[in-house]
Amino acid sequence: MPDADPEAEPLDPEPLDPEQIVCGEPAVTVKALRESPDGKQLRGIWRITPAVVIDTEANELFVVVSGRAMIETENGQVLKVGRGDACMLRGDARTRWTVHETLRKANDISL
Repeated sequence: MPDADPEAEPLDPEPLDPEQIVCGEPAVTVKALRESPDGKQLRGIWRITPAVVIDTEANELFVVVSGRAMIETENGQVLKVGRGDACMLRGDARTRWTVHETLRKANDISL
Protein backbone atom coordinates (compact mmCIF):
# COMPACT_ATOMS: atom_id res chain seq x y z
CA MET A 1 0.00 0.00 0.00
CA PRO A 2 1.38 3.48 -0.80
CA ASP A 3 2.32 5.86 1.98
CA ALA A 4 -0.61 7.74 3.51
CA ASP A 5 -0.65 11.35 4.69
CA PRO A 6 -1.86 10.99 8.30
CA GLU A 7 -3.16 14.57 8.33
CA ALA A 8 -5.17 14.36 5.11
CA GLU A 9 -6.09 10.69 4.71
CA PRO A 10 -9.89 10.28 4.53
CA LEU A 11 -11.21 8.14 7.39
CA ASP A 12 -14.17 5.80 7.76
CA PRO A 13 -16.66 5.88 10.67
CA GLU A 14 -16.13 3.25 13.36
CA PRO A 15 -18.85 2.69 15.97
CA LEU A 16 -17.78 2.99 19.58
CA ASP A 17 -19.30 0.63 22.14
CA PRO A 18 -21.69 2.81 24.24
CA GLU A 19 -20.25 1.23 27.40
CA GLN A 20 -16.91 2.91 26.60
CA ILE A 21 -18.40 6.41 26.67
CA VAL A 22 -18.06 8.20 30.02
CA CYS A 23 -19.31 11.58 28.78
CA GLY A 24 -19.82 13.46 25.55
CA GLU A 25 -20.77 12.17 22.12
CA PRO A 26 -17.49 11.00 20.59
CA ALA A 27 -17.23 10.30 16.88
CA VAL A 28 -14.49 7.84 15.95
CA THR A 29 -13.10 7.42 12.46
CA VAL A 30 -10.27 5.19 11.24
CA LYS A 31 -8.24 4.15 8.24
CA ALA A 32 -6.54 0.75 8.30
CA LEU A 33 -3.24 0.82 6.43
CA ARG A 34 -2.23 -2.75 7.29
CA GLU A 35 -4.30 -5.61 8.71
CA SER A 36 -3.60 -9.05 10.16
CA PRO A 37 -4.92 -12.10 8.28
CA ASP A 38 -7.96 -12.13 10.62
CA GLY A 39 -8.81 -8.48 9.80
CA LYS A 40 -7.47 -6.69 12.89
CA GLN A 41 -5.93 -3.27 12.22
CA LEU A 42 -2.17 -3.34 12.74
CA ARG A 43 -1.22 0.05 11.34
CA GLY A 44 -3.48 2.96 10.67
CA ILE A 45 -4.89 6.35 11.45
CA TRP A 46 -7.42 6.94 14.22
CA ARG A 47 -9.44 10.07 15.08
CA ILE A 48 -11.79 10.89 17.96
CA THR A 49 -13.75 14.05 18.74
CA PRO A 50 -13.78 15.61 22.25
CA ALA A 51 -15.26 13.33 24.92
CA VAL A 52 -14.22 11.03 27.75
CA VAL A 53 -13.95 7.32 26.91
CA ILE A 54 -12.51 4.18 28.46
CA ASP A 55 -10.64 1.51 26.55
CA THR A 56 -8.65 -1.69 26.88
CA GLU A 57 -5.47 -1.18 24.89
CA ALA A 58 -3.46 -3.27 22.47
CA ASN A 59 0.35 -3.14 22.42
CA GLU A 60 0.54 0.11 20.53
CA LEU A 61 2.98 2.80 19.54
CA PHE A 62 1.38 5.98 18.21
CA VAL A 63 2.26 9.54 17.22
CA VAL A 64 -0.26 12.34 17.70
CA VAL A 65 -0.83 14.10 14.37
CA SER A 66 -3.19 16.75 15.77
CA GLY A 67 -5.28 17.53 18.84
CA ARG A 68 -4.80 17.11 22.59
CA ALA A 69 -5.80 14.50 25.15
CA MET A 70 -5.02 13.18 28.59
CA ILE A 71 -4.67 9.41 28.99
CA GLU A 72 -4.98 7.94 32.48
CA THR A 73 -3.84 4.35 33.00
CA GLU A 74 -5.16 1.94 35.61
CA ASN A 75 -1.88 2.19 37.55
CA GLY A 76 -2.32 5.97 37.99
CA GLN A 77 0.01 7.18 35.23
CA VAL A 78 -1.23 10.33 33.48
CA LEU A 79 -0.04 11.08 29.95
CA LYS A 80 -0.76 14.45 28.38
CA VAL A 81 -0.37 14.15 24.62
CA GLY A 82 -0.52 16.62 21.76
CA ARG A 83 0.77 17.16 18.23
CA GLY A 84 4.12 15.44 17.68
CA ASP A 85 4.07 13.38 20.87
CA ALA A 86 4.84 9.67 20.68
CA CYS A 87 3.35 7.25 23.18
CA MET A 88 3.48 3.52 23.83
CA LEU A 89 0.60 1.69 25.52
CA ARG A 90 0.80 -1.81 26.96
CA GLY A 91 -1.62 -4.45 25.76
CA ASP A 92 -4.62 -5.11 28.01
CA ALA A 93 -4.03 -1.86 29.95
CA ARG A 94 -7.28 -0.16 30.96
CA THR A 95 -7.23 3.52 30.07
CA ARG A 96 -9.43 6.61 30.33
CA TRP A 97 -9.06 9.13 27.49
CA THR A 98 -10.11 12.73 28.07
CA VAL A 99 -10.00 14.24 24.59
CA HIS A 100 -9.75 18.06 24.80
CA GLU A 101 -9.33 18.76 21.06
CA THR A 102 -10.18 16.35 18.24
CA LEU A 103 -7.30 13.88 18.31
CA ARG A 104 -5.80 12.21 15.24
CA LYS A 105 -3.01 9.67 15.66
CA ALA A 106 -0.98 7.38 13.46
CA ASN A 107 -0.53 4.02 15.14
CA ASP A 108 1.29 0.72 14.88
CA ILE A 109 -0.08 -2.22 16.84
CA SER A 110 1.74 -5.45 17.68
CA LEU A 111 -0.38 -8.45 18.59
